[in-house]
Amino acid sequence: MRWDGLRLGDREDGGAPGELTLFGMESCARTFDTPEFRGMTFYEIRARSIINKVPAPARVPFQWTINPYRGCSHACVYCFARRTHEYLDLDAGHDFDSKVIVKVNAGELLRRELARPSWQGEAIAMGTNVDCYQRAEGRYTLMPGIISALRDAHNPFSILTKGTLILRDLDLLREAAQVTTVGISLSIGSVDAALWRSVEPGTPSPSARLRVCRTLTEAGFRVGVLMAPILPFLSDSPDQLDETVRAIADAGATSITPIVLHLRSGAREWYQRWLRRDHPELVPEYRRLYASGTYAPSAYQRRIAEEVDKLSERYGVGTRRNSHRNATHRYATPG
Repeated sequence: MRWDGLRLGDREDGGAPGELTLFGMESCARTFDTPEFRGMTFYEIRARSIINKVPAPARVPFQWTINPYRGCSHACVYCFARRTHEYLDLDAGHDFDSKVIVKVNAGELLRRELARPSWQGEAIAMGTNVDCYQRAEGRYTLMPGIISALRDAHNPFSILTKGTLILRDLDLLREAAQVTTVGISLSIGSVDAALWRSVEPGTPSPSARLRVCRTLTEAGFRVGVLMAPILPFLSDSPDQLDETVRAIADAGATSITPIVLHLRSGAREWYQRWLRRDHPELVPEYRRLYASGTYAPSAYQRRIAEEVDKLSERYGVGTRRNSHRNATHRYATPG
Protein backbone atom coordinates (compact mmCIF):
# COMPACT_ATOMS: atom_id res chain seq x y z
CA MET A 1 0.00 0.00 0.00
CA ARG A 2 2.66 2.52 0.98
CA TRP A 3 5.28 1.33 -1.52
CA ASP A 4 4.05 1.66 -5.07
CA GLY A 5 5.32 2.63 -8.52
CA LEU A 6 8.67 0.86 -7.99
CA ARG A 7 10.68 0.92 -11.23
CA LEU A 8 14.33 -0.15 -11.46
CA GLY A 9 16.69 1.51 -13.91
CA ASP A 10 20.30 2.44 -14.57
CA ARG A 11 21.86 5.68 -13.39
CA GLU A 12 25.21 7.35 -14.08
CA ASP A 13 25.96 8.47 -10.52
CA GLY A 14 26.94 5.08 -9.07
CA GLY A 15 24.92 2.51 -7.24
CA ALA A 16 21.82 0.79 -8.51
CA PRO A 17 18.83 3.08 -7.98
CA GLY A 18 15.15 2.57 -8.56
CA GLU A 19 12.37 5.14 -8.55
CA LEU A 20 9.39 4.77 -6.25
CA THR A 21 6.69 6.66 -4.43
CA LEU A 22 6.82 6.75 -0.62
CA PHE A 23 3.81 8.36 1.07
CA GLY A 24 3.23 10.17 -2.23
CA MET A 25 6.81 11.48 -2.41
CA GLU A 26 9.15 10.81 -5.30
CA SER A 27 11.97 8.58 -4.10
CA CYS A 28 15.05 6.78 -5.33
CA ALA A 29 16.18 3.35 -4.16
CA ARG A 30 19.97 3.11 -4.16
CA THR A 31 22.52 0.44 -3.31
CA PHE A 32 26.30 0.82 -2.94
CA ASP A 33 28.83 -1.91 -3.66
CA THR A 34 31.08 -1.13 -0.73
CA PRO A 35 31.75 -3.41 2.27
CA GLU A 36 30.07 -1.15 4.83
CA PHE A 37 26.85 -0.90 2.79
CA ARG A 38 26.72 -4.31 1.16
CA GLY A 39 23.25 -5.81 1.36
CA MET A 40 21.66 -2.46 2.21
CA THR A 41 19.21 -0.32 0.25
CA PHE A 42 18.78 3.41 0.79
CA TYR A 43 15.49 5.04 -0.17
CA GLU A 44 16.22 8.70 -0.85
CA ILE A 45 13.19 10.94 -0.39
CA ARG A 46 12.46 14.64 -0.26
CA ALA A 47 10.46 14.83 2.96
CA ARG A 48 7.50 17.17 3.38
CA SER A 49 8.22 17.89 7.06
CA ILE A 50 11.16 17.33 9.37
CA ILE A 51 10.21 18.55 12.88
CA ASN A 52 8.00 15.93 14.53
CA LYS A 53 5.66 16.37 17.49
CA VAL A 54 6.01 13.55 20.00
CA PRO A 55 2.67 11.87 20.83
CA ALA A 56 1.37 12.88 24.24
CA PRO A 57 1.41 9.34 25.77
CA ALA A 58 5.13 8.89 25.06
CA ARG A 59 7.31 8.41 28.15
CA VAL A 60 10.03 10.87 27.06
CA PRO A 61 11.21 14.25 28.39
CA PHE A 62 10.92 16.14 25.09
CA GLN A 63 8.16 17.24 22.72
CA TRP A 64 9.89 17.67 19.37
CA THR A 65 12.26 15.48 17.37
CA ILE A 66 14.13 15.36 14.07
CA ASN A 67 14.78 12.00 12.41
CA PRO A 68 16.78 12.38 9.18
CA TYR A 69 16.78 8.58 8.76
CA ARG A 70 14.31 5.74 9.29
CA GLY A 71 15.74 2.27 9.72
CA CYS A 72 19.24 1.79 11.07
CA SER A 73 22.38 -0.11 10.12
CA HIS A 74 23.34 -0.44 13.79
CA ALA A 75 21.16 -3.59 13.75
CA CYS A 76 20.73 -3.58 17.54
CA VAL A 77 18.65 -6.66 18.32
CA TYR A 78 16.69 -4.83 21.03
CA CYS A 79 15.94 -1.54 19.20
CA PHE A 80 12.54 -0.22 20.28
CA ALA A 81 12.12 1.69 16.99
CA ARG A 82 11.85 -1.47 14.91
CA ARG A 83 8.07 -1.41 14.73
CA THR A 84 8.10 1.97 12.96
CA HIS A 85 9.29 0.19 9.82
CA GLU A 86 6.01 -1.69 9.69
CA TYR A 87 4.27 1.62 8.92
CA LEU A 88 6.17 1.51 5.61
CA ASP A 89 5.03 -2.05 4.87
CA LEU A 90 8.55 -3.26 5.73
CA ASP A 91 9.34 -5.77 8.45
CA ALA A 92 10.72 -4.89 11.86
CA GLY A 93 13.58 -7.36 11.55
CA HIS A 94 16.00 -7.58 8.64
CA ASP A 95 14.28 -4.77 6.68
CA PHE A 96 14.80 -2.36 9.58
CA ASP A 97 18.52 -3.17 9.57
CA SER A 98 19.01 -3.06 5.80
CA LYS A 99 16.43 -0.72 4.24
CA VAL A 100 17.04 2.85 5.36
CA ILE A 101 14.94 5.89 4.46
CA VAL A 102 17.10 8.98 3.86
CA LYS A 103 15.48 12.44 4.00
CA VAL A 104 17.94 14.10 1.64
CA ASN A 105 16.40 17.58 2.00
CA ALA A 106 16.50 17.57 5.81
CA GLY A 107 18.73 20.64 6.24
CA GLU A 108 16.96 22.96 3.81
CA LEU A 109 13.55 21.84 5.02
CA LEU A 110 14.53 22.45 8.64
CA ARG A 111 15.56 26.04 7.84
CA ARG A 112 12.11 26.72 6.42
CA GLU A 113 10.31 25.17 9.38
CA LEU A 114 12.41 27.03 11.95
CA ALA A 115 11.61 30.31 10.16
CA ARG A 116 7.85 29.86 10.40
CA PRO A 117 6.12 32.42 12.65
CA SER A 118 4.31 29.56 14.39
CA TRP A 119 7.54 27.92 15.54
CA GLN A 120 8.29 28.87 19.16
CA GLY A 121 11.95 27.84 19.34
CA GLU A 122 11.38 24.82 21.56
CA ALA A 123 14.11 22.27 22.19
CA ILE A 124 14.50 19.53 19.58
CA ALA A 125 15.86 16.04 20.31
CA MET A 126 17.74 13.93 17.76
CA GLY A 127 18.80 10.29 17.84
CA THR A 128 15.78 9.31 19.90
CA ASN A 129 14.26 7.00 17.30
CA VAL A 130 17.18 5.83 15.14
CA ASP A 131 20.75 7.06 15.29
CA CYS A 132 21.37 10.21 13.24
CA TYR A 133 25.09 9.23 13.16
CA GLN A 134 24.62 5.72 11.81
CA ARG A 135 26.90 4.64 8.94
CA ALA A 136 24.71 6.23 6.25
CA GLU A 137 25.52 9.67 7.64
CA GLY A 138 29.10 9.26 6.46
CA ARG A 139 27.83 9.17 2.88
CA TYR A 140 24.79 11.48 3.01
CA THR A 141 26.16 14.14 5.42
CA LEU A 142 22.79 15.42 6.61
CA MET A 143 23.74 16.44 10.14
CA PRO A 144 25.98 19.43 9.27
CA GLY A 145 23.05 21.07 7.49
CA ILE A 146 20.73 20.30 10.39
CA ILE A 147 23.13 21.59 13.05
CA SER A 148 23.87 24.71 11.01
CA ALA A 149 20.15 25.48 10.69
CA LEU A 150 19.64 25.06 14.44
CA ARG A 151 22.71 27.18 15.16
CA ASP A 152 21.58 30.00 12.90
CA ALA A 153 18.12 29.96 14.49
CA HIS A 154 19.62 29.86 18.01
CA ASN A 155 17.35 26.86 18.61
CA PRO A 156 18.25 24.51 21.50
CA PHE A 157 18.79 20.85 20.66
CA SER A 158 20.17 17.58 21.95
CA ILE A 159 21.78 14.58 20.28
CA LEU A 160 21.84 10.98 21.48
CA THR A 161 24.15 8.66 19.57
CA LYS A 162 26.21 5.49 19.53
CA GLY A 163 28.17 6.87 16.58
CA THR A 164 31.73 8.17 16.52
CA LEU A 165 30.94 10.28 13.46
CA ILE A 166 29.65 13.03 15.74
CA LEU A 167 33.27 14.12 16.16
CA ARG A 168 33.30 15.16 12.49
CA ASP A 169 30.84 17.90 13.46
CA LEU A 170 32.64 19.04 16.60
CA ASP A 171 33.39 22.53 15.28
CA LEU A 172 29.75 23.04 14.28
CA LEU A 173 28.59 21.83 17.68
CA ARG A 174 30.94 24.29 19.38
CA GLU A 175 29.59 27.12 17.25
CA ALA A 176 26.01 26.17 18.09
CA ALA A 177 26.84 25.94 21.79
CA GLN A 178 27.96 29.56 21.77
CA VAL A 179 24.45 30.73 20.89
CA THR A 180 22.08 28.09 22.27
CA THR A 181 21.86 25.05 24.53
CA VAL A 182 23.46 21.96 23.03
CA GLY A 183 23.04 18.64 24.80
CA ILE A 184 25.06 15.55 23.92
CA SER A 185 24.51 12.05 25.25
CA LEU A 186 26.08 8.74 24.30
CA SER A 187 24.48 5.33 24.63
CA ILE A 188 26.79 2.77 26.27
CA GLY A 189 24.94 -0.11 27.86
CA SER A 190 27.91 -2.33 28.61
CA VAL A 191 31.65 -2.55 27.99
CA ASP A 192 31.52 -6.32 27.40
CA ALA A 193 33.08 -6.68 23.93
CA ALA A 194 31.62 -10.13 23.22
CA LEU A 195 28.12 -9.02 24.16
CA TRP A 196 28.48 -5.85 22.06
CA ARG A 197 29.39 -7.84 18.94
CA SER A 198 26.34 -10.00 19.42
CA VAL A 199 23.63 -7.43 20.23
CA GLU A 200 24.90 -4.28 18.44
CA PRO A 201 26.81 -5.62 15.43
CA GLY A 202 26.65 -2.44 13.33
CA THR A 203 27.75 0.03 16.01
CA PRO A 204 31.16 1.38 17.00
CA SER A 205 32.62 -0.54 19.92
CA PRO A 206 32.00 0.59 23.51
CA SER A 207 35.68 1.54 23.78
CA ALA A 208 35.31 3.78 20.70
CA ARG A 209 32.26 5.45 22.23
CA LEU A 210 34.13 6.01 25.47
CA ARG A 211 36.86 7.78 23.48
CA VAL A 212 34.16 9.98 21.92
CA CYS A 213 32.91 10.84 25.41
CA ARG A 214 36.42 11.76 26.49
CA THR A 215 37.03 13.91 23.39
CA LEU A 216 33.74 15.79 23.74
CA THR A 217 34.33 16.32 27.44
CA GLU A 218 37.79 17.72 26.83
CA ALA A 219 36.26 19.98 24.18
CA GLY A 220 34.09 21.55 26.88
CA PHE A 221 30.82 19.64 26.58
CA ARG A 222 28.94 18.11 29.47
CA VAL A 223 28.33 14.62 28.15
CA GLY A 224 25.69 12.38 29.67
CA VAL A 225 25.70 8.62 29.16
CA LEU A 226 22.59 6.53 28.85
CA MET A 227 23.66 3.17 30.23
CA ALA A 228 21.17 1.51 27.97
CA PRO A 229 19.91 -0.99 27.65
CA ILE A 230 20.98 -3.02 30.64
CA LEU A 231 20.17 -6.59 29.59
CA PRO A 232 18.83 -8.87 32.34
CA PHE A 233 21.08 -11.89 33.02
CA LEU A 234 23.57 -10.65 30.40
CA SER A 235 24.95 -7.28 31.57
CA ASP A 236 23.38 -6.74 34.99
CA SER A 237 25.66 -8.58 37.42
CA PRO A 238 27.36 -6.47 40.13
CA ASP A 239 30.76 -6.97 38.51
CA GLN A 240 29.47 -6.03 35.06
CA LEU A 241 27.73 -2.90 36.33
CA ASP A 242 30.87 -1.93 38.24
CA GLU A 243 33.10 -2.34 35.19
CA THR A 244 30.80 -0.31 32.95
CA VAL A 245 30.25 2.56 35.39
CA ARG A 246 33.96 2.77 36.13
CA ALA A 247 34.79 3.00 32.41
CA ILE A 248 32.15 5.68 31.83
CA ALA A 249 33.44 7.68 34.79
CA ASP A 250 37.00 7.46 33.48
CA ALA A 251 35.78 8.84 30.14
CA GLY A 252 34.58 12.00 31.88
CA ALA A 253 30.81 11.63 31.69
CA THR A 254 28.88 14.11 33.82
CA SER A 255 25.95 11.78 34.42
CA ILE A 256 24.86 8.17 33.97
CA THR A 257 21.24 7.20 33.42
CA PRO A 258 20.61 3.44 33.64
CA ILE A 259 17.78 2.09 31.49
CA VAL A 260 16.74 -1.54 31.72
CA LEU A 261 15.78 -3.30 28.49
CA HIS A 262 12.18 -2.79 27.44
CA LEU A 263 10.62 -4.91 24.74
CA ARG A 264 7.94 -3.29 22.62
CA SER A 265 6.12 -5.08 19.86
CA GLY A 266 8.43 -5.52 16.90
CA ALA A 267 11.57 -5.37 19.02
CA ARG A 268 10.24 -8.07 21.32
CA GLU A 269 9.90 -10.66 18.56
CA TRP A 270 13.32 -9.87 17.04
CA TYR A 271 15.05 -9.93 20.43
CA GLN A 272 13.38 -13.21 21.37
CA ARG A 273 14.56 -14.73 18.11
CA TRP A 274 18.13 -13.68 18.93
CA LEU A 275 17.76 -14.96 22.49
CA ARG A 276 16.58 -18.39 21.35
CA ARG A 277 19.56 -18.62 18.99
CA ASP A 278 22.34 -17.29 21.23
CA HIS A 279 21.08 -17.83 24.80
CA PRO A 280 18.32 -20.45 24.77
CA GLU A 281 18.90 -21.13 28.45
CA LEU A 282 17.61 -17.61 29.24
CA VAL A 283 14.32 -17.88 27.37
CA PRO A 284 12.35 -19.08 30.44
CA GLU A 285 13.90 -16.33 32.58
CA TYR A 286 12.84 -13.66 30.11
CA ARG A 287 9.33 -15.07 29.88
CA ARG A 288 9.08 -14.77 33.62
CA LEU A 289 10.65 -11.31 33.88
CA TYR A 290 8.61 -9.79 31.02
CA ALA A 291 5.43 -11.73 31.67
CA SER A 292 3.43 -8.55 32.27
CA GLY A 293 4.45 -6.86 29.04
CA THR A 294 6.97 -4.33 27.77
CA TYR A 295 8.86 -3.49 30.95
CA ALA A 296 10.74 -5.47 33.57
CA PRO A 297 9.21 -5.37 37.07
CA SER A 298 9.56 -2.08 38.92
CA ALA A 299 11.46 -3.72 41.77
CA TYR A 300 14.10 -4.99 39.36
CA GLN A 301 14.43 -1.59 37.70
CA ARG A 302 14.77 0.13 41.08
CA ARG A 303 17.49 -2.28 42.17
CA ILE A 304 19.52 -1.64 39.03
CA ALA A 305 19.07 2.12 39.35
CA GLU A 306 20.19 2.08 42.99
CA GLU A 307 23.27 0.00 42.19
CA VAL A 308 24.29 2.29 39.33
CA ASP A 309 23.72 5.38 41.51
CA LYS A 310 25.99 3.96 44.21
CA LEU A 311 28.67 3.10 41.68
CA SER A 312 28.41 6.55 40.08
CA GLU A 313 29.01 8.11 43.47
CA ARG A 314 31.90 5.72 44.19
CA TYR A 315 33.66 6.61 40.93
CA GLY A 316 32.89 10.30 41.10
CA VAL A 317 30.78 10.69 38.01
CA GLY A 318 30.37 14.40 37.39
CA THR A 319 32.99 15.39 39.97
CA ARG A 320 36.65 16.38 39.84
CA ARG A 321 37.65 12.93 41.04
CA ASN A 322 37.48 11.78 37.43
CA SER A 323 40.67 12.06 35.44
CA HIS A 324 39.05 14.12 32.69
CA ARG A 325 37.46 16.76 34.86
CA ASN A 326 39.93 19.50 33.89
CA ALA A 327 37.94 20.78 30.93
CA THR A 328 35.77 23.86 31.43
CA HIS A 329 32.22 22.63 30.93
CA ARG A 330 30.45 25.38 29.06
CA TYR A 331 27.73 23.34 27.45
CA ALA A 332 24.66 21.63 28.81
CA THR A 333 23.52 18.03 28.84
CA PRO A 334 19.97 17.20 27.75
CA GLY A 335 17.32 17.66 30.36
